[in-house]
Amino acid sequence: MSIERQEIGQRMSRIVIHNDTVYLCGQVAKDATAGIKEQTATMLEKVDALLQQAGSDREHILSATLYIRDMKDFADMNEVWDNWVPEGHAPARACVEARMARPELLVEVSVIAALK
Repeated sequence: MSIERQEIGQRMSRIVIHNDTVYLCGQVAKDATAGIKEQTATMLEKVDALLQQAGSDREHILSATLYIRDMKDFADMNEVWDNWVPEGHAPARACVEARMARPELLVEVSVIAALK
C-alpha cells in the first residue's frame, strides 16, 4: 500500500493520494481582501486545479469540510458552492463557523476525492 505526496512542505503536503483516494490540504482564496463570493470562487478554482493535478475532478469529490469565519456569509458562500458542484454529484459536506488562520480569510475548504 503506497502513499503518494505532492507539493510537500515542512508543515503539509498539498496533495496526498492513498488507495485511490485524494486528500487536499485546506484551500483558501487567492485574494483575501475580496468578499465572500469572490473568496469562495477563487478557493474553488484552486481545488479544481489540485484535483486535476491529482487525477480527479469535482465529480469525484467524496467529502468537503467548509470553514466559514461568520455564518452571516453562509447564504452567499452557498450560492457560489451550489453553482460549482455538478448536478447529481454533491459530496458529503460539513460547514462550520471557525476562527481563521488570518482574520481577512472568510472561508476555507478541505476536500477528499476519489481518483478518476
